[in-house]
Amino acid sequence: MVATITPPQTAAARYLLDAQSPNQSLLPLTAKVNSQDHLEVGGCDVVELAARFGTSLYILDETTVRTAAAQYRDAFKTHYGGESLVIYASKAWNCLAICAIVASEGLGIDVVSAGELHTAVLAGFDKGKIYLHGNNKSLEELKMAIEHQVTIVVDNWSELRSLADLTQGRDSVQIMVRLTPGIECHTHEYIKTGRIDSKFGFDPNDTEKVFEFISHQPGLKFLGLHAHIGSQIFELKPHEDLGPVMVGWLSKAKQYGLSIAQLDIGGGLGIRYTESDDPPSIDEWARVVCQSVTAACEQEGLPLPKLISEPGRSLVGTACVTAYTIGGHKTVPGIRTYLSVDGGMSDNPRPITYQSLYRAMVANKMSAPIDQTVTIAGKHCESGDVLIKDAELAATEPGDILVIPDTGAYNYSMSSNYNRIARPAAVLVNGGQAHLILVRETLEDLLRHDRLPDHLV
Repeated sequence: MVATITPPQTAAARYLLDAQSPNQSLLPLTAKVNSQDHLEVGGCDVVELAARFGTSLYILDETTVRTAAAQYRDAFKTHYGGESLVIYASKAWNCLAICAIVASEGLGIDVVSAGELHTAVLAGFDKGKIYLHGNNKSLEELKMAIEHQVTIVVDNWSELRSLADLTQGRDSVQIMVRLTPGIECHTHEYIKTGRIDSKFGFDPNDTEKVFEFISHQPGLKFLGLHAHIGSQIFELKPHEDLGPVMVGWLSKAKQYGLSIAQLDIGGGLGIRYTESDDPPSIDEWARVVCQSVTAACEQEGLPLPKLISEPGRSLVGTACVTAYTIGGHKTVPGIRTYLSVDGGMSDNPRPITYQSLYRAMVANKMSAPIDQTVTIAGKHCESGDVLIKDAELAATEPGDILVIPDTGAYNYSMSSNYNRIARPAAVLVNGGQAHLILVRETLEDLLRHDRLPDHLV
């Protein structure tokens, strides 16, 4: 575990902490301060990137993504006696470049829409490693998944019956069944998905009815079970508890003549957003999961299934920082000082949605003393557009470059055009080279889908 520290009084000292596991770091693994006292990521000066590509700007470190992927892959090989597969939960950030990196590391991918599936296919994923999730898949999405021969994780009765109809008279379609295991964990209310009161997955009371139904459907090839208990989890006990619950249901499935070849235990490992966050390492998390499933299989007398995990945030969250240009400030005497930046809730909706906490630094003054407390406000016409309350920073002036770390997960993927603000660009950095992976939207892009009826012209 990473110990809680007393924050030092410069950004360079406070945030450039050694961490063996990427999810335990506050900055990308390649982050350092260069000779100009600027933050550098992937060998690239963040201040220079901001000048070259504009702000706000997502800066993604390739080394950190690949390191996290390798640690997951190696941890399951080390701690599990059977076959395993790590698949990227791409809802965290789905774009061609990230998908291509993950595919090149030998990982699979979890997609939840036709758009994510289309991107994964174009990025070169082995279709046997693509899993389609979602609680309300359309018929078009189901047909697309069948056409691409990917595994469909069935979420409910309506979807199961639709698949039974779609697969009549054709080759079998690979499916898994998602169950709600009834396991609670300490995380935000909106991202608890394993409890009984959830929109995801079959009710446990329906499990045997589901198995019986599938056993009579020749067009459905049952592979195994799936569960996911939530996101941004620091506790290991819920994942330890998940193993015997899921293996017990696998044993039930076997009684109906169904395959028990695969078990997907989801993801959910948290990352370090602030100094006080103390997530387990990737290796610690994988060890607990593997030992739990192994012990449960021994108890039930079952062979080890192919064990699948679905990290998302812990693969890409720490790998990205977002750079902003500081604008004006407003001081409310005796209350607070607002420091405004040229982005906000449209490029990072997590603070207004989940009350998520972040840290910040001035990228062009990394060794300057931290001597002010400000509230970092976005530019949107919304009182709640506040990225960080009570941020501790070095003294700033308009034109300085503010950086918020840990913005790789759910920032771009949940971004919007609120106030008709264009989405930012994103660059991939590695070895001193910066590659544009998402082009900044233009005003013309914002109008691309507008249509003006003739009578209004």
